[in-house]
Amino acid sequence: MSTHHTAERGARPGRGTLIIIGGHEDKEKRREILKEVARRVQGGKLVIATVASHQPEGYFESYQEGFGGLGVGELAELYIEERVEASREDKLGLLDGAAVVFFSGGDQLRITSQIGDTPLEARIREVYEGGGVIAGTSAGASVMCETMLVKGSSKESYRIGDLQMAPGLGLVRGVIIDQHFAERGRIGRLLGAVAQNPRVLGIGIDEDTAIVLEGSHFTVIGSGAVYVADGEGITHSNIAEARTEEPLSLYDVRLHVLSRGDAFDLERRKPVPARQYEEAEEAAG
Repeated sequence: MSTHHTAERGARPGRGTLIIIGGHEDKEKRREILKEVARRVQGGKLVIATVASHQPEGYFESYQEGFGGLGVGELAELYIEERVEASREDKLGLLDGAAVVFFSGGDQLRITSQIGDTPLEARIREVYEGGGVIAGTSAGASVMCETMLVKGSSKESYRIGDLQMAPGLGLVRGVIIDQHFAERGRIGRLLGAVAQNPRVLGIGIDEDTAIVLEGSHFTVIGSGAVYVADGEGITHSNIAEARTEEPLSLYDVRLHVLSRGDAFDLERRKPVPARQYEEAEEAAG
């Protein structure tokens, strides 16, 4: 393994679990993803953080209904109108005893700008580092990374300069995550992000699909697919030389497509068949 990758590969702060969802998770029928979240709450407290929304009305209610009958204990809503509220004791108190913090969709910049580097963010990290679960859907998925995708054209090839990225919460390192992936045709912009920094794995997550990340491995749940773009072996890119708005040229990108039950090793940058991963987990105790 080349030394310049060791700081990135599989590096992840915290001892908890991340459940990263591509958006529009089923809340009415099979509810596979919500059931996985509920299983990890284990009758404890689930905090729905609606911070990403400019108008949060309806978000919390939809999750109240979605988690209905799934064995969740206490369900609480965390919303921040202005950044100053992220230091208030009543807001911090909402996280007391939280087993899971679930970020809903909206605008990922609202999450980072309202809670980044605040006592509230520190409390969320404490939940994670204490073995709890941080889940996020849509905008709440993108914000998990150190660097998050904010804007970029969908359903077309990547044009040089057509990406806006910003610092995320940094709960997972060495990856960049995009959501609503196949539904909104976002392969072009994910490849654009990977071209800018080939040491970072690009992960695209379909709607009603999630990755469950523990340690350096994630497994796929839900009804869609997860795409992993690996730029480590890129032999040519025009991203630094081409004029703005020219299409991206990129050679020798590896692309993995994973579905329910598949696993991926972020440290080794390799997919792991479900059976092999389960056997390794059992052997590890």
